[in-house]
Amino acid sequence: MTEVPSLKLGYVVIESEKIDEWYRFAADGLGLHVNKLSPDLLAMRVDDRERRLLVQRGPAEDVVAIGWETDKFEGLEAMRSHLVENSVELTAGSLQAAAIRGVESFVSFPAHKGLAFEFFSNAMRTNQPLFSKTGGFVTGAGGLGHVVLFTRTPELLVDDMKRLLGARLSDTITDKLQGLEMRFWFLHLNERHHSLAVAATEGLRVDPLRTRIQHMMLEAVNLNDVSDAYERCKQMGYRIAMGMGQHPNDLGVSFYVVSPSGFEVELGYEPRKIGDDWQVKEYRGISKWGHKPEYKPRLAEKLEAAWRALKSIFEKD
Repeated sequence: MTEVPSLKLGYVVIESEKIDEWYRFAADGLGLHVNKLSPDLLAMRVDDRERRLLVQRGPAEDVVAIGWETDKFEGLEAMRSHLVENSVELTAGSLQAAAIRGVESFVSFPAHKGLAFEFFSNAMRTNQPLFSKTGGFVTGAGGLGHVVLFTRTPELLVDDMKRLLGARLSDTITDKLQGLEMRFWFLHLNERHHSLAVAATEGLRVDPLRTRIQHMMLEAVNLNDVSDAYERCKQMGYRIAMGMGQHPNDLGVSFYVVSPSGFEVELGYEPRKIGDDWQVKEYRGISKWGHKPEYKPRLAEKLEAAWRALKSIFEKD
């Protein structure tokens, strides 16, 4: 069997009709470098890569693709062979789609809730300066950040991520959030504490989320960049899902804000890295301190989430 090459989060593709609002949210709220490539396409930078976050016009209001990076072309070929050996049917991305993503080529398959998992190497780089409201972002060996997937079949999804992506368990957390007992599995692919996490309700498994991901995370270089973005997002009227706080497992300090498309974005500082002596632990409570919800969902939102949760019992995950 082909050995799974090392992977890291490379890019995220979002589909939205709210192009102008995404520009405002990303540039003025989070403080990212945003290029408006056309009336229908935004490209966001956080380092020397030409594209890290993409917002393309479309009706999904959701993340539609996640790009996983291998170190070299040989790694991409090894990943392709590994997935084929595991009976995954791959599709080659078009040259136009690759150009939009800022990569030479990629292959993909539909993963969780139809979310496309895309695999690439040789991302396009630029020496143009970053124009942002932050001191920078941490990428490098740990990749862009992380994403969290909500599911009714967490054990199956975790096993698939281990088998297909070579993911390894970092730790787990249980907590009661918004009246639901929850469990989280944190999975690492590299030195970053987790590039993926899987979330599910305990007991009766339901899924109240409309979106394919629960949240995505970016790591800022400075703590002040996080607190400043928190204040900007509040002043601009964006819903703060959870205020400033610290997680007990990766020790990252962060806040969560609701994006224009409805999923959350976490902006964090200095989560610890995975080392050779890492020991898997289970924690009770998603936060050591803080991370308090700062908005109350409207009644219509609560009813919609309850209806989605009920329907999910009878749907295929």
